[in-house]
Amino acid sequence: MDLGLQGKWALVCAASKGLGKGCAAALAAEGVNVVITARGAEALETTADELRQLAPGVQVRTVVGDITTEAGRAAALDAAPQVDILVNNAGGPPPGDFRQWEREQWIAALDANMLTPIALIRATVDGMAQRGFGRIVNITSAAVKAPIDTLGLSNGARSGLTGFVAGLARQPRLAGRNVTLNNLMPGPFDTDRLRKTVEAAAQAQGRPLESVWDQRRLGVPAQRYGRPEEFGAACAFLCSVHAGYITGQNWLLDGGLYPGTF
Repeated sequence: MDLGLQGKWALVCAASKGLGKGCAAALAAEGVNVVITARGAEALETTADELRQLAPGVQVRTVVGDITTEAGRAAALDAAPQVDILVNNAGGPPPGDFRQWEREQWIAALDANMLTPIALIRATVDGMAQRGFGRIVNITSAAVKAPIDTLGLSNGARSGLTGFVAGLARQPRLAGRNVTLNNLMPGPFDTDRLRKTVEAAAQAQGRPLESVWDQRRLGVPAQRYGRPEEFGAACAFLCSVHAGYITGQNWLLDGGLYPGTF
């Protein structure tokens, strides 16, 4: 299927590893020029080289910086001649007990996982509408649909973003101009972040890493963890010309882990 994205420009945040990298790769393979951001220069440049080899005809630009800061966002936006596709992504806040969190921790979570995506949407969405094409995909979490008790910071911040997007996506001045906003909600994917989470759990339980890793994997009905490349493929489709009638939606990618009907 031709996704109709040849020559478009995408800004993909936190794209040096994991799900962000999977999205950038899928878009580049469809002929999309990409600006990718991350805080670590070495990993970012390695990913950029991989994308150039994957899709020799596209432009790949890198921006090293913290996307959760005003300076980091400005640098990322300046790197692209225009933003036709925006993929919002940022690492989630740490787990814990809400009794331990002060205002500082809450503000940091909101900045990273709610206010930063909103700031980038604000900077790009009207230009998309003027050009008659725009796709915004926010990488949130399956915890928005099925909250995890130890991830209260993430539950709160990402749910706030979800509610904001639900209203904005339905504005006729955007939806009526072929601009869509949707959220991808990943469950357990085989990424560095998941491995670190499982390592911490294994240490806390005094169990071998592989034992905890396999136990969690077998708890997923699909009997495996998700792959970043299949997450990227879902993102690319939502960004395609074929997805113009999909907006304000939350796509759950969790291998069947969520047990509900709706």
